[in-house]
Order: sequence, then structure tokens, then C-alpha cells
Amino acid sequence: MRSQKALEFLKEHGMSPERIEPAREAVRMAEEMERGLAGQSASLPMIPTYISDTGTIPREEPVVVIDAGGTNFRCGLVRFTEEGCQAERIQKWKMPGIEKPASWEDFIRFTADAVEPLMPFTDKIGFCFSYSADITPEMDGKVQRIDKEVVITGCEGQLVGASLLAELARRGYPGKKIVILNDTVAVLLGGLAEGRKESGCAIGQVSGTGTNTCCSLPEKRIGKLGRGGDRRMIVNLESGMYDGMPRGDFDRVLDEESHNPGLKHFEKMTAGVYLGELCHRMLIAAGDEGLLRSETAEKARALGWIDSAVIDAWAMGERLEEIGEDAEDAAFVQTLCAAMFERSARCMCTNLAAIVLLSGEETASICAEGSLVQKGRVYRPLLEQLIRTEIREKMGRKLSFSVGYETTLAGSAAAALLNL
Repeated sequence: MRSQKALEFLKEHGMSPERIEPAREAVRMAEEMERGLAGQSASLPMIPTYISDTGTIPREEPVVVIDAGGTNFRCGLVRFTEEGCQAERIQKWKMPGIEKPASWEDFIRFTADAVEPLMPFTDKIGFCFSYSADITPEMDGKVQRIDKEVVITGCEGQLVGASLLAELARRGYPGKKIVILNDTVAVLLGGLAEGRKESGCAIGQVSGTGTNTCCSLPEKRIGKLGRGGDRRMIVNLESGMYDGMPRGDFDRVLDEESHNPGLKHFEKMTAGVYLGELCHRMLIAAGDEGLLRSETAEKARALGWIDSAVIDAWAMGERLEEIGEDAEDAAFVQTLCAAMFERSARCMCTNLAAIVLLSGEETASICAEGSLVQKGRVYRPLLEQLIRTEIREKMGRKLSFSVGYETTLAGSAAAALLNL
């Protein structure tokens, strides 16, 4: 049962999901994408990856894959066979910089330690680096920043691929080749490798710890490159950096107290790493305003950091005893958490609709990955419903939407095999 008191609280603080109207906001966001492609000042950098999504993926050729992003770091060997993508010797660790700050040198040594046992098997490396980086024509990545609450000092301006290759050469493995790609690019290519792309525009989406999208466009559409022709190149939007979405009071507070104030406004409204904390701050404020019983307000204040899995349960009406026993307060909490998932889904629907407008294509294929779409019981149904009503019905576009699992590994391998 929805709490009217919670709905009024959301409206008063500018946090109502209904403020985000995908059809209207998509036009503005598509215009920002065009400015980014032209090299004009824009919050969406529209980063050319120099990676193509066309060609035939070779069979039986192993590739070392690395996936660094969010909270986890993985690596292993991947090859494509007649039966599909085969992953071997996959290992997983916590990302350096999660539990305590790490230096860039620490990160590179950690990465080299992880992949060194795999070096005898191949000369090709596909490195999914899920942080802000400018991609060079050599398909290396020049780091802008590492965020998502990961702290790695001295990273700005460093070349990811060159740093790792130099360390591997120092250890006796020269001559290796590497392609650096973002996680959304890996998701797009992973969907392609698994045969999920249909006709039209290919879109990669990540909705999990972070938020981002990418798409494939003809090179002539990327004005800042000064190229012509219809060869397709994947463009990393860095959607999390978009600053044109209507924000509310608690978005501003969260932004001011984050590791990167003034940046990643869209991500802070949508991503799993922020949604729990956003709800937490709102519950504390509701308690301060006398909208919750004193016992519930005290529990809310004492909660500490909560993640998106917790608020997913609360939005489903589960585990509400963790925050209070009062039925009216429980309805308030449930309504508030469900609203933040709806607002996040409305933002992502806007993002996807804007890409469809940008592409000019009548059809599009979306491959999505991340905890919100893979595990979210509230977010994913809302997003799928919005895609149906806002893009398929209102815009009249044919759109396929699929959720992948472990597609970043397959996509990283496909990037290396198609482009090195």
C-alpha cells in the first residue's frame, strides 16, 4: 500500500519520479549527445572507442580478459567455439582501492600479478576498464578519474594499456597487444558475440554499481573525428556524467558529500552504489521532519551505509522490521524506496530513448547487464514497462531488450579478436 505521506514528501523535495518524463527529456538528452559528438562543450563526452562491432569472431583463439570495475576485479582466458563462449581459469578479487586507498602503481602491479600466469597462452588482452578514460586511436585508455567510491591515487592521465604492457615486459613478457574498453562496450560486444543483436542500432547498457550506455554509429556521425564513411564505431556515452536531468534536494546533498562533487549527476540519480544511501538520507530527513515515529527515525539514523539490495527488499515489502514495526512507517519506507527505483528506471528509459533518437534507426537492440537489471525485482520490471510504453508505443520504434550475464568477459574477448 502506497503512503500518501511519502508521496507528498517526495514532491516537496523534488524527488518524485513523475518529474522525469522520458519522451520530453530524451529530446534534450539527444541534443546533448549531438554536441558531444561534434566536440562541443557538453556533459556527455561521447567518447570514440576506435572499436568496431563488425566482423567475424575467430574460433578457438584464446584471449586474456580483464574486468576491472565497480567493486570486483576478474581475469581469465576466453575463447569462442562452435558451442559458444568458453571461459577458463576465471579468478575474482575485490577491486584495489575499495577497502583502503591504493596508488596507480599498486593497481598495475596487482593487475600484472593476476594475468601473469595466463601470458604463455596468448598475445592478446581485452581489458574492460569501467571508469572514465579517454580512448586513444591505439585503443588505449587515458584515465580521467576512478570513482564509484574506489580510491586509486595518481591515476589521472595514466595510460592503462601502456602501463600494464610495460610491467608485463619488465617481467619477461614483451610484445603483447591490448585493447581497452568500457564495461558498456563489453556488454554490447558480448551481446553481439552471443547472437543477441538484431538489425538497426546496437546499444550496450550497464545498470548496476554504476550507470552507463554506449552505441554503435557510422564514423561520419562522429564529427569531432573528422572522418567520413559508414564504418561503424562504438561510442561510449559516459551517461553517468549527464547533468541535464531534473534533480531534487537530496541529489544535491549526496553530490556535495561524495568523493566527486559536481560530477556524475545522472549516475548519482540512478546507480546502485548511490540509491541505498540516497534512500537512507531521505529517511533521516523524514524523521527530522516528524514524518516517522521516533523509534523508526532512530533506527534509520543508526543504519549506516545500505546497498541497493536492501532497498529492493524494502520496496517489495520485505525486511521492513529492520527499520521499524509501525505499519504506517513501513508503508512510508516501502513507497520511498519503490519511488527511487522508478525514478532511476525513468532516467534510464530517457537515456535509451535519446540514443534511439540520435541513431535515426527504426530498430534497436539493447543488451543490458548489472545488478539492477539482473537482480532488481523492482527496477527491471519498471524499466521494461517504460521501454514498452515510452519507446515502442509512443515513439513507434521496434526495440529488443535482453539482459546478459557475464557478457563483459565475452565482450572483452570479442573486442580483442575483432580489433587487434
